[in-house]
This record gives sequence, structure tokens and C-alpha cells, in this order.
Amino acid sequence: MVHGGAGALDNVRDDKTAVRYLESIRRVLEHGREVLELGGSALQAVEACASLLEDDPVFNAGCGSVLNENGKVEMDAAIMDGRDLSAGAVAAIDNIANPIQLARFVMTESEHVMLIAEGAMRFADHCGMERVPEDYFYTPDRVEQLRQARLRHKIMLDHDDTEADSEDQKYGTIGAIARDPQGNLAAATSTGGIVNKRMGRVGDSPIIGAGLYADNDSCAVSSTGRKVRGRGGVIVIDRDGTCASGFTTKKMIHGWIEHGGDAVVRF
Repeated sequence: MVHGGAGALDNVRDDKTAVRYLESIRRVLEHGREVLELGGSALQAVEACASLLEDDPVFNAGCGSVLNENGKVEMDAAIMDGRDLSAGAVAAIDNIANPIQLARFVMTESEHVMLIAEGAMRFADHCGMERVPEDYFYTPDRVEQLRQARLRHKIMLDHDDTEADSEDQKYGTIGAIARDPQGNLAAATSTGGIVNKRMGRVGDSPIIGAGLYADNDSCAVSSTGRKVRGRGGVIVIDRDGTCASGFTTKKMIHGWIEHGGDAVVRF
């Protein structure tokens, strides 16, 4: 299962935009199934799917991340392996095309669960991850979003009671969960955060147990939205392979695919 965020998603009313979302989610789901069919683990599948979503500028993660108050990206991501509850997370990073891959390195190549900001970037250099230029993230849509936010003097923090709490807000997070043929579960979540956010702001997405969780004895979960106000959504696969989703916003872009049959994608 994968998701691409929750909220009002008013722009999805446009047929062209809707088709783009649908095609992207379907392509990612089919790739994830192929990873599993070729013998990959659930962990490899969620990392691959999350990376593809980060590579698509329509989603608020990776190259499509929104811009903060300084006109820069600060991204968060986390990944978890249900086999042994190991996890890795990064927060407030920039110039990395695929934050979920850096989170995986934190899990497998460090003694820690989370690294942030400059420390995370130094670790990325240590792991040999290539840095991308800032203009890699400057898509026309994200630049315009920041311009509008500045014009309206709107800084959307997770504790705002006004603008950020509007039902029109889109909670831009991507996520992937999987169960492999061996019964192993895994989860991944990645986000660019909130438009015009203050420098250094970290949300729930990279927090283990909030933005995601995976345990072979129970389930794999990836979530999106504001937990405090109860607005957002989740995708879930339990230990028996049963898929489920739920959301309290108007819409949530999500889909699932099984061993056989076509991908199912919904708003």
C-alpha cells in the first residue's frame, strides 16, 4: 500500500491532475509488487516505493517538497523493519534527492535511530550519498505556493488554530507499507513538511510510532496529517496481509496491490 497525502486536495478536481496522481500511484504500486516478485523483502519494497514517490514532484516529498520561510527545503523521513523493530529516521535535511534512503542508512549503518540537520548531512556524506543542487527542488508549483503564503503572511505551523487548521490544508506526506511472502512487514514515510514553515520545524512523520510503525506480530502503518486535531489518515497492513485505510479529511490519495490482480487507487 502507498499514500500520497490527505486533505481537501481541491486541485484533484481537475481531470488532468487527477490522472497524474492516479498514474503515479499505480506505477509505484506495480513497482513495489515487482520488487517482491523478484525476491525483495518488504523493507526493500517500501524503500523503493517511497523513493519513487520522492522522485515525483506532484507529491510533497523529495523533489516535490514545499519550501520553508527561507525558500529552502527541509525534509523528514523514516523507515522501519517489522522483523526486528529496527528503524532509522532523518529530519530537517536538504540537498538529498531521496531522504528515505538516508533514513535506511541511519538504520543499517549507524548506532542511532534518528539524525537531524547538519549531523544527518555529514552522515550522508560519510555514506557516499550524492548531494543535489537547491534548484532541484524549485518546482514552479512550490515556488508559487511560497509566494502566496508570504503575501498572506501565513506561516503554517502544526500548532496554529487558524490557517493551518483549515480543512483546505493538504497534509503532504508520502508513505509505503508492505508484507512480503515470508510474512515480514515494513513501513516508510517521507515529507517536505508545511509551506512557509519556520526553519528547523520537525513534524510527526519521522517519529517512530507516530508517522509510521512496523512489527511482524501486529501490522505495518504509515500515517499522514495532524495527530493532535485528528485530521489525517493511515494505511495499514496486518500480519495476515489484510489491507485497510482510514482518513478524517475530505480525501486521501492512496492505493494497494496484491500478489495478483490490478492496482486499486482511490482519493
